[in-house]
Amino acid sequence: MASGKCDICGKRTRFGRNIRHSTRGSKWVRKAPRTSRFFKPNVHKKRMLIDGKWVRKNVCTRCLRTQMKLKV
Repeated sequence: MASGKCDICGKRTRFGRNIRHSTRGSKWVRKAPRTSRFFKPNVHKKRMLIDGKWVRKNVCTRCLRTQMKLKV
C-alpha cells in the first residue's frame, strides 16, 4: 500500500469531526454527539518518467487526472 502522502502536491491525512444527528432512542438531546475521524487522500503508487528515468512515486488521484490532461 502507498503511504498516506502525495509526493507531487503534498496532500496528506486531514483530521475532522463526525457529527451524529440522530436522537438516542426516543429522547431528544440538546447537542449532537461528536467523534474524531480522519480523511485520507486516495494515493496510488505509480511509475513516472522524470528526467528520462523511471521513478516510483506516491500520487493522489487528483494529480493523476491533472497529469492525464497535460499529456493530451
